[in-house]
Amino acid sequence: MPTPRKVAMLAEIRDAMERASIAISADYRGLTVAQITDLRRSLRAANTEVKVVKNTLAAMAAEQAKHPEMAEILSGPTAIAFGFGDPIAPVKALAEHLRARRMTLEIHGGWLEGKVLNRAEVESLATLPSKEQLIANVVGKLQSPLYNLTGLLQSAQRNFAGLIEARAKQLEGAA
Repeated sequence: MPTPRKVAMLAEIRDAMERASIAISADYRGLTVAQITDLRRSLRAANTEVKVVKNTLAAMAAEQAKHPEMAEILSGPTAIAFGFGDPIAPVKALAEHLRARRMTLEIHGGWLEGKVLNRAEVESLATLPSKEQLIANVVGKLQSPLYNLTGLLQSAQRNFAGLIEARAKQLEGAA
């Protein structure tokens, strides 16, 4: 018979799995409580929750959340960072935190909107630009041809006006 505490933990993990757009699994061995607390605090700004989970409970929660593939990223002592919203922000925040604190954290893998990622794929996500940056790039690329066309049309008008003015001065000089 499951204890009420485990039932509550299962519900909490399931809820996080249902809402998450990305999950990053890592081995937390070697980290102190203060380091894990600091990690949680720094990732909270990126709309990310870090939970230390029991693998059996997390596997059951993944099944109940209709994301059974999440169970593939569970191995050994596991801490999972659940990201909500932009899926790239949690990975970037985690990489930045680890680099700034000079910490090593063995990443088991990740889950991104239904797809299981290995360690290399998770680390490569950290090099991608953010969603806002990608949108700004696309808008800039769309605006560039319009600005070029506007400049060409204005230069043609300027050239034509200059030509008319020069011809007018030429005719004044001849008269």
